[in-house]
Amino acid sequence: MPMPVTDPNTPVVILCGGQGTRIREVSERLPKAMVDIGGRPVLWHIMKLYSHYGFRRFILCLGYKSWEIKQFFLDYRAHLSDFTLSLAEGEHSPRFHNDAADENWEITFAETGLDAGTGARLRRIRQYIDTPQFMLTYGDGVADVPIDELVKAHHNGGRIGTVTGVHPTSKFGEMHVENDVVSEFNEKPTQVTGWVSGGYFMFERSFLDDYLDDAEDLFLEHEPLGRLARDGQLTVNRHEGFWAAMDTYKDYQLLNDRWSADNAPWKVWCDDGPRW
Repeated sequence: MPMPVTDPNTPVVILCGGQGTRIREVSERLPKAMVDIGGRPVLWHIMKLYSHYGFRRFILCLGYKSWEIKQFFLDYRAHLSDFTLSLAEGEHSPRFHNDAADENWEITFAETGLDAGTGARLRRIRQYIDTPQFMLTYGDGVADVPIDELVKAHHNGGRIGTVTGVHPTSKFGEMHVENDVVSEFNEKPTQVTGWVSGGYFMFERSFLDDYLDDAEDLFLEHEPLGRLARDGQLTVNRHEGFWAAMDTYKDYQLLNDRWSADNAPWKVWCDDGPRW
């Protein structure tokens, strides 16, 4: 059983405003976070992971085709449950036959701009973060990261930020790690030789004001995280388990194949009850 979070009201911020330009075969009409794995958006899979560890508050940083994300959750029970609908006059409310879609989630849908950088999106939702700390991740990948271990690493580290380090499967930003502290943060090296950012973060709220500004083209992965690392304020939580980004059509196929074969390591919530 996972260790419960210190504060279940700690919000989970998910960056899901991207277009998915490298996965157009399945995302041309959808935001990247709505590309499905096993018939459910990748965003849903990410939220289920956090929910498994006791998190219930989510802040979605929206951008490209944001209505698709809003509509999915507005019609959430209808998407995931069996129901009967009478079209007789005055009887248009559905009668649901199971509770498979019931989640104790509170979701804030924040419009953060069509072309804003990831840092700008995060800065624009700071008014919704009313706790001393917050979680952050991207809406385009899955992992079996033990979120309780991430929380523990952040508290033990005593620094402004904590990032989950993973072993790369392709070329992503590389981190240099010394004694559980990130000493250098490079976005995309020519050759990956060490750990890369897995995109699962925990921050002190002060990060929003001290390391972010209002620039439209501010990317979290550039100056903000680079400066945090140079300041010695970025702890790493090493994750040796499963991690996969969904950047290409091949990634999409592989993740769906895993789900279909019941070989999806990120599906940790299955122990809690029904598959859906």
